[in-house]
Amino acid sequence: MTSAKSARRPHHWRRDLIELAALFTAVAVADAIANLIGHQPDGPYLLMASAVALVATAAFHTWWARRHSHAPPSDEADVAPVGAGAAGGEAEGTGEGGVVGAGETGTTLWRMRTTVLDAPGSLAALCTALAGLRVDILTLQTHPLAQGTVDEFLLRAPASLQAQELSRKIAAAGGASTWIERADAHDLVDTPTRVLSLATRTALDAAELPLALRQLLGRCTIHSLPAVSVTGRATGQSAPVEGVLEETVMRLRDPSGGVISVERPYLPFTPTEFARARALVELDARLGPRVPRSEDVLTLPEGNEITVRRADQGDLTAARAMHDRCSQDTLGLRYHGPVADADRYLDHLLSPRFGRTLAVQTASGRLVALGHLLWDGDETEVALLVEDDWQRRGIGSELLRRLVALAEEAGCDSVYAVTQSRNTGMVAAMRALELPLDYQIEEGTLVITARLSSEGAARPSAPTERARR
Repeated sequence: MTSAKSARRPHHWRRDLIELAALFTAVAVADAIANLIGHQPDGPYLLMASAVALVATAAFHTWWARRHSHAPPSDEADVAPVGAGAAGGEAEGTGEGGVVGAGETGTTLWRMRTTVLDAPGSLAALCTALAGLRVDILTLQTHPLAQGTVDEFLLRAPASLQAQELSRKIAAAGGASTWIERADAHDLVDTPTRVLSLATRTALDAAELPLALRQLLGRCTIHSLPAVSVTGRATGQSAPVEGVLEETVMRLRDPSGGVISVERPYLPFTPTEFARARALVELDARLGPRVPRSEDVLTLPEGNEITVRRADQGDLTAARAMHDRCSQDTLGLRYHGPVADADRYLDHLLSPRFGRTLAVQTASGRLVALGHLLWDGDETEVALLVEDDWQRRGIGSELLRRLVALAEEAGCDSVYAVTQSRNTGMVAAMRALELPLDYQIEEGTLVITARLSSEGAARPSAPTERARR
């Protein structure tokens, strides 16, 4: 169907006048030729041949005009499926997004990053290639480099478009080191808004810094390397104030001491990303230690009231006192090592840099349980310690449920717990989550992994490495 814009196209009278003048000129020329050759012996045959030639010329002109017309394309051209001839196989972790045609069933959002020469027309060539695939560019960021420019796109493409075809088109248009991953509706937020949101989260809670860096930089592995180990020895981990950027690794000085190491092996960091990450770390350093002070008062089945709240290093003395009241067996099940060293771990566990800790205290203010959610690179560990006199009252299950909620809030795909097979309380608490669980045993150590999302189901676990840690 012709668009309303095409239907209102104005009539060009000058073109009609030129066509009428050409018609009169053609009639005059034809009359002159007829008078010239009509009296020749073969005149009639020549006239017939001329008529055939004129008809053929007119037909060719009509065909040529229709083929090269500047009118809008017909409906049939609009509904042609993009990438219909591509194989039906699924691309591994790649693809792009674009404009929906009338005959397509849906679209897909993708993030794409590619490197081009810093020369006029290089970006235009990429945009032309995407337009040829009917891919819509929703957002675009440029990251200048010493040689070349990294262009980052958020794209919407027909669901039928295959990643291989897109990669070939981008490479043909001059793109190199192209990286593509699936996006979602959260990526539709523009970059300044996303950075401000992450800065706000970091300002409210010191434990948010590693999560904010991960969301800012995409899929990456973040390690907090302390300057002093749990045994009190210097680790030698340090970084200059301005940080260090080495292609796929950046090292930032941790305001609480040590180093924050960020690794992304599949994609080098740009100077722009490094500057944004450093700004978040500097914000954390200026604000100092901070933990949200929210409390929930719960009533146990026997009628006792307990308070669940966030804990930090200010609770170190109370946590050590709880250790003194716990039995050797309880401490052994929690720390999987010499119980004499249990107090050394507390300063590390209560630091917001390494995760989040929930504390349970009685009406008198005594600390009777701790629950830890620990950032472990790409993975997340949960751990519980409940004082002997307060076990079997549902405190561990309540703590674990809240820790899993925090993990989901942080965007984690799964959580794992390292314990002993005889620790029936921890096993029961994990089963009470009613989540898909994986059980793996390595040398008497039980690793239980709870999958929080469908993506976590495809991610393999590493029980041997966890058990050693």
